[in-house]
Amino acid sequence: MTRTAETARRRFLRSAGTATLSAGAVALLVGCESMAAKPGMTADPMADAALLNGAIGLEDQAIGAYQLALDSGLLAAEVRPVAILFQSHHRGHRDALARAVTKLGGAPQGPKSLADYAAALDAASLKNQTEVLELALRLEKEAADGYLKAVPDLQGDGLVQASARIAADEVLHWTVLAQALGRPLPAEPLTFGA
Repeated sequence: MTRTAETARRRFLRSAGTATLSAGAVALLVGCESMAAKPGMTADPMADAALLNGAIGLEDQAIGAYQLALDSGLLAAEVRPVAILFQSHHRGHRDALARAVTKLGGAPQGPKSLADYAAALDAASLKNQTEVLELALRLEKEAADGYLKAVPDLQGDGLVQASARIAADEVLHWTVLAQALGRPLPAEPLTFGA
C-alpha cells in the first residue's frame, strides 16, 4: 500500500476506536436532519466531518478494489455479479457518509485514481481469482473491524446503529468471500471487532 492510502485507512481505523462523533453528526448520518438542526447538537462539525471523511476513504478504497478486480479479467463469470453487488454496497456506504459530511458543512473527500488504488493494493501482483478474493477478504475484515471498534465510542443510538449496519454488510461480504475461498466458518465466537 502507498503511504497515502495507508494513512487514510489507518486514520479511520485508529479514530474508530478513539474519536467520538457529536450528536449532530449522528443525526445526519442516520438521516434525521431535524434533530441535527437543534442547537447544541453538533459540538465540532469539522472534527466530525474529518472523521467521516476517513470512513469515506475506506469505502472509496473498497470501491476501487472491486473495480480493479472486475477489470482484471481474473474473476470467473459467476463471481463478477457478486463483486458488482459488493461494490454497490460500498458506494451506498460512501454516499451516506458523504451526505453527512456535506450536511455538517464539510466537503466529502473524493476518491483517488484507480491507478493509485492499484499501486496501494499492489494489484499488479495478483495473478488469479484466489489472490483477488484473498485481498477482498482482508479488506472486508479490516472494514468490519473498524466499524465495530467504533461502536463503544460513538454518541447516540443512531450512529451506533449506522456503524453496526455498515459492519454487518462488511461481515456479510467477508462470509461470502470466505465461503468462495473454501474457508470454514470461524470456529471461535467474537471473530470481528477484536
